[in-house]
Amino acid sequence: MTVDRSIAPAFQIPERIDFPLPIHRTLKNGVRLYFIPTPEISAIRLEINSDAPATLGMEEKKLASYFTLHMLMEGIKGKTSAELDDFFDTYASEVEVINTFEHHGLSLLTTKKHFQTVLPIFFKLLTEALFPEKELAKRKSQKILSLNILKEKTGNRASQLFRQELFGKSHPYGQITEEKDVEEIQRLDLIEFYHKQLWINPEIFLTGNLSTEEIKLIERLFGELPVVQIEKKLPNFGNGNHLRLVEDREKALQSSIRVGCHLIPKNHPDYFGLWVFNVFLGGYFGSRLIKNIREDKGHTYGIYSSIGSLQATDYWVVMADVIKEHKEAVIDEIYKEIHKLQMEEIPLDELETVRNYLIGNLLSNFSSAFELISRFKSIHQSGLDFGFYKKQLEFIKTFQAEQIQEIGKKYLSKEKMVEIIVG
Repeated sequence: MTVDRSIAPAFQIPERIDFPLPIHRTLKNGVRLYFIPTPEISAIRLEINSDAPATLGMEEKKLASYFTLHMLMEGIKGKTSAELDDFFDTYASEVEVINTFEHHGLSLLTTKKHFQTVLPIFFKLLTEALFPEKELAKRKSQKILSLNILKEKTGNRASQLFRQELFGKSHPYGQITEEKDVEEIQRLDLIEFYHKQLWINPEIFLTGNLSTEEIKLIERLFGELPVVQIEKKLPNFGNGNHLRLVEDREKALQSSIRVGCHLIPKNHPDYFGLWVFNVFLGGYFGSRLIKNIREDKGHTYGIYSSIGSLQATDYWVVMADVIKEHKEAVIDEIYKEIHKLQMEEIPLDELETVRNYLIGNLLSNFSSAFELISRFKSIHQSGLDFGFYKKQLEFIKTFQAEQIQEIGKKYLSKEKMVEIIVG
């Protein structure tokens, strides 16, 4: 039978999606390990992920986490930074830092062939880091240079001010890093953070072709890691009254805009509806904001809306860099598009386009084992499991226009918004 390759295959919506449940073990020090075996892949990825002190309401010196994590590869007992680099390069392995608002940690990507050679050295990064003064001084200089470069970029400044106004100046999520914060960091700060706050409620996320012997090696090593177990106290954020902040830059050719507000957590019954509403509005390249402000009016090269993920509650933001003289018009159009999507009938062809896009995009997120464990981690840290994605697929297949419009009216109003304009 000859296949006619000029005809695209029919689009099929899967009836259901099934996920392999991660194998769950608890090490003797209380560290939880989640493992998805992949016998067909010779690569192995191990990530140790810990709660940031700010998530738990603990005091943390600004940038202590950042510099501690980025200094782990600058030398351990018996190996300099250059020797560590050569070691991991020789064994085709990569070490990456994880540093977000709520979590931090370290990941290792290596091969099955070299796993038992590489893992003990990787583990020593967690227990035997030296934090040499010379390398710290170099890192601080690089950070100050980076801050000065970013300070000139309107988009970076707009994002900083948006977070500050959304979360508050006193909360770590809303704090803006300045040069003096870098200068205040000392080696002793890193040593203290390393021993007292780096591994709080850590979890291990593991994927690869691992034997029983290799699993036991992980359990033996990481079971000896000194950790701190603390009950989480998630922050409670809420929307205030409408706020606008403008930072004018006379020489700037464009203005960076951020418009957004706090939303609801992923376990809320309205979450999927709000998520779909966002996609219609600005969550993909065929969205209404793109068609109006980029394609029809030419005010910007790109404008997008997205949902930022936090454990306690998510937040929503529209981002755009626009021609300076059109900044007010763009903000007006954002609100007009929100109102139209809330109030006017959604055309059937647009509805089905978004539905098909969402299904394809959801399935593409699980195209590899590494993505599978990453998706598990993201919902696990929100207190959910793979059932979240099954419900998400079912919602995509069945949602009605009126349903998402009502949810959009409920949560996205101008009165709740923070508006930032820089430039």
